[in-house]
Amino acid sequence: MIRNFRLAGIFLSLLSVSLTLIAQLPLKPGAERSEVYASLLLGKSLGVVANNASLAAGINVVDGLLQEGFQVQRIFSPEHGFRTSEEAGQNITDIRDSVTGLPVVSLYGKKKKPSPIDMKGIDLMIFDLQDVGVRFYTYISTLTYVMEACAENNIPLIVFDRPNPNGFFIDGPLLDKKFSSFIGLHPVPVVYGMTIGEYARMVNGEGWLKMHIHCDLTIIPLEGYTHPTRINDLTKPSPNLTCMNAILLYPSLCFFEGTIISVGRGTYHPFEVFGHPDFITGSYTFIPISIPGMSLHPPFENQVCHGTNLQMVTDNNQEIAGQINLFWLISAYKILGNRPDFFSSYFDQLAGTDVLRNQIIQGMSEAEIKKTWQDDLVRFKTIRKKYLLYPD
Repeated sequence: MIRNFRLAGIFLSLLSVSLTLIAQLPLKPGAERSEVYASLLLGKSLGVVANNASLAAGINVVDGLLQEGFQVQRIFSPEHGFRTSEEAGQNITDIRDSVTGLPVVSLYGKKKKPSPIDMKGIDLMIFDLQDVGVRFYTYISTLTYVMEACAENNIPLIVFDRPNPNGFFIDGPLLDKKFSSFIGLHPVPVVYGMTIGEYARMVNGEGWLKMHIHCDLTIIPLEGYTHPTRINDLTKPSPNLTCMNAILLYPSLCFFEGTIISVGRGTYHPFEVFGHPDFITGSYTFIPISIPGMSLHPPFENQVCHGTNLQMVTDNNQEIAGQINLFWLISAYKILGNRPDFFSSYFDQLAGTDVLRNQIIQGMSEAEIKKTWQDDLVRFKTIRKKYLLYPD
């Protein structure tokens, strides 16, 4: 018995050392691991889903693949475009890339899923987008539709995995299928604690593609990543997530997008400030303006908004990161006098349920609301565990 305890102790020590070594390795995204994927791409005509944050050693993944001699035939762009930076919700048109001359098919315009014509002549699809680990961030919906198109056209898909800056926690209400939309397709919590490669494995494994079809999927994993890894620097994944503080606040503050509150669009600190012209508290003020490439005609354009400044708050208070904070949302609702127009129908799509809105209207506290999520989160974690590629 003593010998068994000693062996168990040795094993746990070795495991601890192993995880420490993993965490200390330089973080390397899948796109930079050509030694792993090069042989899979040789002689293949490639389609690539990418944007201006799809970088490998500082070079756009499309440019890098071409420089390495691979045959990229077509580029597919998600919300916000390929090399450009368009504001959220802005329709993107098909274009020709000004650098490579390749056709760029928009997956955030007339269609969100590649058509059979778009897939014609492609032998292999590559997906390389920087996700932020939040259900209503649309890149995982683009991933799902690309997987579906690949499955329908018998084209293998390779996902170049990238770190999840919110991958160290799981929180929020689970999506109710009645509220499924492009900002939430699957029954997952708002923050799901998986890389985009792990998420693709879950979509496949849980049969979430149309008619339960299966995508021929390969993940090029990250090197040096664990879920507790804190990402300190990240190429801006979309125009209004300009820094790590905004990315860490995004799971909490994006709920304001479904209310009458400005979340700072039209300033240079979106998702770091919030306010409204009628706020009666808060010494901070800002005036939203049109900013090309970020926000055109934002809410309350050219009006003074009173509110709260949360710049650098996650640097100074580590407890703010690592959970969804409802305090600001509940407080704003109360400050504005429980206005009947406070919530829009978009709020329920963001939340993935109408329960959260009703809980706030009924006056439930943050602790009471979050307690109602726990059983669903426990069940989700059991499902999630099957698809993880990196230590928790």
